[in-house]
Amino acid sequence: MNIEAMIETYKPEVEKRLFSHVESKAMPHALQEAMLYSLKAGGKRVRPLLTMAAADAYGRWTEEALDVACAVEMVHTYSLIHDDLPAMDDDDLRRGQPTNHKKFGEAHAILAGDALLTKSFQVLSQAGGPAAAAWKTEVTALLAQAAGAEGMVGGQIADIEGENRSLSLEELEYIHHHKTGELLAFAVQGGAIAAGAPAQDVQHLRAFSKEIGLVFQIKDDILDVEGDADVIGKPVGSDDGLNKSTYPGLLGLEGAKEKMNYHYDRALTELAGTSVDHDGLKTIASYIVERDR
Repeated sequence: MNIEAMIETYKPEVEKRLFSHVESKAMPHALQEAMLYSLKAGGKRVRPLLTMAAADAYGRWTEEALDVACAVEMVHTYSLIHDDLPAMDDDDLRRGQPTNHKKFGEAHAILAGDALLTKSFQVLSQAGGPAAAAWKTEVTALLAQAAGAEGMVGGQIADIEGENRSLSLEELEYIHHHKTGELLAFAVQGGAIAAGAPAQDVQHLRAFSKEIGLVFQIKDDILDVEGDADVIGKPVGSDDGLNKSTYPGLLGLEGAKEKMNYHYDRALTELAGTSVDHDGLKTIASYIVERDR
């Protein structure tokens, strides 16, 4: 299955369930509007695709896996809303449209992000029936770790502290393993665990997704140098404006591309160690390398 077929297969199901979790009459309309604005901003839904592809490889494309996919997309979207705030990256555009705080104001944007983060755990806690209890505790704990101080938030603060100074390659990789890689790792692990994957496979899949997290970030850095602003939906060169260290800045553009391909090869090696054929995850990994946005 190619990436277009995967998107056609998984994306409508994920989005239908994702939006239904937020379209609740119990929440204030202004908050719901701000949450849905960013959830509906577009994108390929890479993290939910990873979740569904991992689950599908074990023959378990279920509503439970869909809820894991929804939870990870909610956390990802919350992080984008907060990343764009003036106190963080101070971005005006996201995916070609005004960022959440530009559309609704900073207070609403902050609260929309908070609501999406907490909603993700509600979705996980309510996923499936009695049989889901066997994996929900593990998956919920993994999401909390991936999103929190030991994962994405820890990477974000290291990123902020790294502004206006030259980072070593090791420091840069720490930031991206945590800021990007941990949530990608959860997306894959969560789908696999919900589908009953063997523990040894889950370890290989975690290693795979950590490598893919670096590939994803290196590709972002490359696109920030040579991408098309009209295609990627935000100005190129934004990292330079924030005085952030990047892979092209440390290694040169060609060196960054070599580094990306090195981690891509390592990711595929980890996939080869699993007990099933992960064609879907291979397809997504290839898309991450080849994407233009």
